[in-house]
Parts: sequence; structure tokens; C-alpha cells
Amino acid sequence: MSIYSKIRWVASILLVFFIVLITNLVDKDNFNKLRYSVTTIYEDRVVASDLLFELQILIQEKEVALAISDSSFFEGSNKKVNDDIQALIESYEQTKLTREEQEILKEMKEEIDHLLVLEEKHINSNYSNRIALFKSIDEIAHNLYDLSKVQLKEGRRQMFISNKAMSTIDLFTQIEIIVMIVMAILIQIIIFYNPKQKKREE
Repeated sequence: MSIYSKIRWVASILLVFFIVLITNLVDKDNFNKLRYSVTTIYEDRVVASDLLFELQILIQEKEVALAISDSSFFEGSNKKVNDDIQALIESYEQTKLTREEQEILKEMKEEIDHLLVLEEKHINSNYSNRIALFKSIDEIAHNLYDLSKVQLKEGRRQMFISNKAMSTIDLFTQIEIIVMIVMAILIQIIIFYNPKQKKREE
């Protein structure tokens, strides 16, 4: 085998190697995006939605107790409900929050603090002035609603990223297959084409 033939062999192999390497790097980047997006949907959206649902139940429990004038609730169960609310908020803060979520959550935490003050006044005033309590609970409910909408919006955004990554992976896989076929044909041409032999035949 001549030096020229060896160079052609090496060049062909290196070309195939670099094509495979580049496509693999692109695929790896897209797979990382896909994995991150799926993880984010679960950890920061599904889990967050569940926490919001639990918070909504606890807030509704307060509202029902207030509506039926259940004084025993405020004297007994309410403390545990407040502790549970605080624990859920702390868990929610551990998820990845968008700037919009941070602002809404800040408002809700302030309103919950305000609600606790109103509940103390409610108990001390022999369970009167329920209007302010209902208004505060309504504000918290609105905050929870807004936060749930953020979950939907962010979940939709992450799904878009996932679909885009999948489409890119599919595209590069098809390109890779086509390039490999073309390269296989070119290598065969390089290997079997012999210009000296062609001249001798002439």
C-alpha cells in the first residue's frame, strides 16, 4: 500500500470519527436539556402543585370553621393547621421559583401573617369581626390560584423545551445516518478507485 493510499485511509477514518464525535456531543447536550426539563417538571412543578393543593385544603378548613363559627377549631386544631401551613410554605420555597412566583409567594406569606394576627383578635374579641378574616382568606386563596397558574405556565414551557430537544435529537439522528451512508460510499470509492490501473487498461 502506497503512502498516498495510507493517507487516504487515515483521512477517511478521521473524518468519520470527527463526524460521529460532533453528532454525539450535540446529542449529549440535547439529552441533558431533556433530562433537566423532565426533572424540573416533576420536582419544581408537579411537587409544587401538590404543595399548593395541600395549602388550599388547609385554608379552606379555616374558612369552613369561620363560616360555621366553630370556636373549638380556633381554640384547638388551628395551631396545628398553622404549623402545617408553615411547613408546606417552607417546602414550596425549596422548589425552583421564578421571579413571578417569588413575588406572589411573598405577598401570600405577608397575608398569612396578617391572617394569624386577625385570628388572635378574633379569639380575643369572643369570635366577632369575621369580615376581616374572610377578606384575608380570600386574598390568600387568590395568591394560591395565581401560583397554580404559574405552575401550568412553567410546566408548559418545560414541555416545549423537552419537545424541542427531542425534535433536535431526531433531526441529528437522521442527519447522522445519512452522513454515515454517504461516508461509507465515499470510503468505498477511495479504497477501490485506482487511477493507475485505469490508465493501464486504456
